[in-house]
Order: sequence, then C-alpha cells, then structure tokens
Amino acid sequence: MKFIVSSSALLKQLQSINGVVTNNPVVPILENFLFEIEDGKLTITASDLETSMITELPVEARETGRIAAPARILLDTLKNLPDQPVTFTLDEETYTIEISSANGRYKLAGENATDFPRVPVVKGSTPIEMPSTSLARAINKTIFAVSTDELRPAMTGILVQLADNQATFVATDGHRLLRYRRLDVGAGQSANLIIPRKAFNLLKSALPSEATTVKVEFNSSNAFFSFNQMRLVCRLIDERYPDYENVIPVSNPNRLIISRADFLNSVKRISIYSNKTTHQVRLRLAGSELTVSAEDLDFSNEASERLACQYEGEDMEIGFNARFLAEMLSNIDSEEITLELSTPNRAGLLMPTTADENESILMLVMPVMLNNYV
Repeated sequence: MKFIVSSSALLKQLQSINGVVTNNPVVPILENFLFEIEDGKLTITASDLETSMITELPVEARETGRIAAPARILLDTLKNLPDQPVTFTLDEETYTIEISSANGRYKLAGENATDFPRVPVVKGSTPIEMPSTSLARAINKTIFAVSTDELRPAMTGILVQLADNQATFVATDGHRLLRYRRLDVGAGQSANLIIPRKAFNLLKSALPSEATTVKVEFNSSNAFFSFNQMRLVCRLIDERYPDYENVIPVSNPNRLIISRADFLNSVKRISIYSNKTTHQVRLRLAGSELTVSAEDLDFSNEASERLACQYEGEDMEIGFNARFLAEMLSNIDSEEITLELSTPNRAGLLMPTTADENESILMLVMPVMLNNYV
C-alpha cells in the first residue's frame, strides 16, 4: 500500500500530536503513531491510554490500510528532510515502512495496527461550542496553579464547571487558587468535569493562533475536544474536587490598589534577598504606602522597597511566598491590581482592577507566617 504526502505537512501534523507520546509507555505499541488511510485521507493517532490526539490530512492514495509507525525515528527523519513530496510504502504483512524521497530511501520497522488501543467515542451528548481564544485564555490563566501532588488526584486537573450561561475554570495546589470565569460561553446544561493537566497542556499547544470554534463533548468518563482537523480525547479525573467556594474569604475590609508592573518588579527584586526555603516576602501596609521587604537570616541578606499605592483599611503586615505572588501577578493583564485582605493569617484575594466584561478572574493566595507574627 502506498501514499504520497508533503514531508513538511506531515511533520507539522505529527509534531502537533507528538506531545501525547511518552518515552516509557505502559504498552510498547504506544511509542508509535497509528496511520490509517481511507478515501485519500491519512488519519494519525497518538495515545498514552489516558489521552489521545487524532489529526488528519489529505494524501495521494488509492488503497486503504492501517499500520503503527515508530514515532521518534519518523519525526527525526522528517525534521531533517527538506520540504518535498515523499512516498510511503507500507507492507501490512511484515509491518515494514519504506519512505522514498527525491534522493534517499529509508526503511523502518512498524507494528501491527490491531494492537493499538481503541480511542473512546462519545455518543448522544450535546456538543458545546466555545471560541478557541477563550479556551486558550482560560487554560493559560489557571494551569500554572494545578497541583503536582499525585496523592490528591482531583487537584492534578482543572475543574471545569459548566452552567447555562457561563463556564468556570478552577485550579488549586493548596497554597493558591485560581478561578477564571467566562460569561460569554453558555453550555445550556450543568456539569462538573475535572480535566487532567496533561490534556489541557496538549490542547493549549495545539490550539491555532487564529480564532476558530472548539466543539466540546463529554460523557461520564471522557471529554472530547475537536477543531479544524484535530481531535483530543481525554479520560476525566474521577474524583471529588475540593469545595473551593468555601475557601474564598467573603469579608475583606483592607483593600490595596497598586500598579501591577511596579508591584511585580518589586517582588522579583526583593525575593532575591528572601530565604531560599520559604521565599517569604513581607508586605507592610500603612497610609498610601506599601513596603515590600525580605530577609535571609542565614546569610544576613535583607532588602526593602517602598511603593506608592491606594490603600483603604487598617495598617497591617502580611507575608506571602514571593514565587507564588510573582507568578500570579505575571498572569494578570490589567495595569492595576486589587489586593483584598482581612487578617495576616487569612488568604489574600488578587484580581485585576479593570477586567474584560466577558470574564472574571479571582486569584487567592495563602499567607506564610511572619517570624514576628504570633
């Protein structure tokens, strides 16, 4: 069985799904791409049992057939070929694959396509459509706060709460919490899905830069995303997500408004002088001035800076992990941020002072105990 395809077009499609392929998969067949040819169309599948990505592209072919092709050697070959038509000759009896280019011939060993795991299909669900730009933004605003603690599997994914007229994305690692809400995405139904971090990372990389519509479907065990010629299927995390709404403090009488860039740059500079274990920076709020300071007693390092701000509330001191604070500030777009506080041992709420009318962003960060705070 033969097919002819552009080397660069094939490489682009393989690279878009290659992130699924792991180095030491549970089943050796998963080190391969599944190639399926039908009606002049090549469908390529990559899977790690939990997540599968499928893409397709037109090829010149008269026959139909299936074979599993080794991912790494195929990618490395195509990366080093100039853009040209290449001919693939597949032998479905010996599972050998021969690639012929303008001035070379490459032979590699494939595997039996029937050993490749089946990709789940969704039946009878109502698809939800959302703009790719909104989905990409939701992933970017939350994925950095997802936990890596395998002992709390629910927190290793992003909670997606669908409602009639909005979609909410939540991520937490126990130290900080991100809630990103889209008010222009209506699901027409209510559902809670926990999407694994790997699936959303792959989706983020695969989403095109130009706006397109992403179709989302789900059942009790899997979620399905499709756009253009790409499909991603992932197994949902079947756990109970923490009741995050109860963690968000309601009464926060102390309110700080400050330039995001000034605050971020100050935190980055001061954190150089913080303890390398706790990364603790101290915020002292008094009048219309914020003092950011840090000290590392082990090395006698210390630093402090004063910043102008708008502050309403009682004078207070509170400590935060500088790394968390900097990462959260880096993920806000507005020129000014609002930090709402209640007491030095309660979580602080960080949010853009001015936000897009179609979105709502709330970031919660837990304080760290100050040395002089009892």
